[in-house]
Amino acid sequence: MSATAGQREAAGRLLREAEQHVTPIDPLTALLPALDLADAYAVQQDNVTQRLAAGARLVGYKVEPTSAAMHTRPGIDEPAYGHLLDDTLHRDGGTVRTARYCSPRVQPEICFRLARPLRGPGVRALDVLTATEAVAPVLEIVDSRVRDWRITLADTVADNVGSAGLVCGAWTPFERAPDLAAVTVDLFLDGDHVATGSGETVLGHPAAAVAWLANTLAAHGAQLEAGNVVLSGAMTIAPFVKAGQKAEARFRVLGPVSMSFV
Repeated sequence: MSATAGQREAAGRLLREAEQHVTPIDPLTALLPALDLADAYAVQQDNVTQRLAAGARLVGYKVEPTSAAMHTRPGIDEPAYGHLLDDTLHRDGGTVRTARYCSPRVQPEICFRLARPLRGPGVRALDVLTATEAVAPVLEIVDSRVRDWRITLADTVADNVGSAGLVCGAWTPFERAPDLAAVTVDLFLDGDHVATGSGETVLGHPAAAVAWLANTLAAHGAQLEAGNVVLSGAMTIAPFVKAGQKAEARFRVLGPVSMSFV
């Protein structure tokens, strides 16, 4: 049984208010048991549409969860996508206010920038690679407007898959990029090493996550456009962060990226 239009509207409003007031809510799927995955994507799209109408700009998409580390989250057992908006971008090496988030975490990822459109179905990882203009190291801030991260797949999809912010490092033209499956990353908090990961943990190859996205968007009547950026998914666990901490991800070949929390 699907949720009604009124229930979807109520779910979107609850998430917007939770984000605006930095006050987490109970899981939507507990408050509205009829909410299914299709409803959740409709809630996400409606909230994104409202942000675009208020002046934000769509810059691309994110895919999550795509690694074994992220699949350990209870209730999350398949990929999902969210939208990336320009009002969530931060400068590499800059500062970010933790007071704007409910329960922030950070995760290192490989970001793709497309040279030409990709439309599913039938998009393969090889198609993604031939359509890619450049890649970059990224630290993404993920947040949950659901209290204590007690999320199911539908909860996180409705919540724009936790999209909260990102810092992008230097872009490497794709023709000079390494084998992305072999790229490793070390994640540090305040100089302490907390995790190691590789591109191979992201569906076997980060481009496979982008292909999944292109094919899934097609089912929703959308496509990836030239110039879109795509976060391919976490390469490590996503530790919680708090004010006073510095997060840094050091990617082999692609380089470092960092942010400080205040």
